[in-house]
Amino acid sequence: MDAEQKRDEESAEVQLEDLSKLTTVPISKIQDAKRRIKGTAVRTPLVALNESDTSSRKIYLKLENLQPIGSFKLRGAYNAMQCLPQEQLCREGVYTSSAGNFAQGLSWSAKEMNVRCSVIVPESAPRTKLDAIQRHGGGQVNIQQVPYDAWWQVMCQHSYPGMKGIFVHPVSNVNVIAGNGTIGLEILEDLPDVDAVIIPYGGGGLSSGIASAIKATKPSVKIYACEVDTAAPLSASLVAGQPSSFAYSPSFVDGMGSKCILPEMWTLVSSLIDDSLVVSVPKVAEAVKFLMERNRIIAEGAGAAPVAAARAGLAGDGNIVCVVSGGNIDNDKLMSILQGQVP
Repeated sequence: MDAEQKRDEESAEVQLEDLSKLTTVPISKIQDAKRRIKGTAVRTPLVALNESDTSSRKIYLKLENLQPIGSFKLRGAYNAMQCLPQEQLCREGVYTSSAGNFAQGLSWSAKEMNVRCSVIVPESAPRTKLDAIQRHGGGQVNIQQVPYDAWWQVMCQHSYPGMKGIFVHPVSNVNVIAGNGTIGLEILEDLPDVDAVIIPYGGGGLSSGIASAIKATKPSVKIYACEVDTAAPLSASLVAGQPSSFAYSPSFVDGMGSKCILPEMWTLVSSLIDDSLVVSVPKVAEAVKFLMERNRIIAEGAGAAPVAAARAGLAGDGNIVCVVSGGNIDNDKLMSILQGQVP
């Protein structure tokens, strides 16, 4: 067995209880993930936001909406799949619980690796994402839509009664987080003098991965999560000093936010995230419109939220990177926003 195979098997053995004790994801795991996903995930560009602001703030965009599935989720999904025992994977297949984007990443990876794939999604999942899940999976993905509370239960329990296959959690999986962390490596390569990074917060897998990669090399960089004010459990938890629930209300910003913090993620997230920046739904819609008009970038609500926070000055001055996490927004919602409305 060569060294790379041994590392992959060791990664597959990391259990949930181990994740709950981590304060960072080792940089070696993120570097290994970079090797695995090369040639599958795109090394996305970092570009300046086209704005006329003459302040000492410079905003950059990390364009994860340019991934083949329109979202960063391909990085973590493919890395996690590569770390699973391959014989078991081929025999049993995989399944996940996802608001839409991770399901796309898993279905894409499953098709590439020729294994079965099933996904559980909330009933509110956008049609754009549901269609994309099937398209990326070659039309062979088993999709089950369930009420939001039932979907969230799967996220918390890491299983779904009667579903066959290996469960790949979209957030609470160290190999998923390591795959997400490759974004942080790329940011440092392209902008060594970065001062702050703003990252959409859904469950903490993206922000903790990027933070682990960046703070391992440059701990002075501020890492901010970004939440929408209708779904901001991290902000409430940071204030309380412990995982806290939030009165979640759905909005067009479907790619981030929930009603509580996943308990197993709390130690990792609270150790790495400097603060959570909360923005309103109308401000997110405004940012979607601004990105389209100024940079010709299509961003879903979660992907535009960091831009709303940065433009509002919530992250201060200096070189600020906004992670545009995805661009999978329904056409009718995008058209509504471009006409000055809030879906």
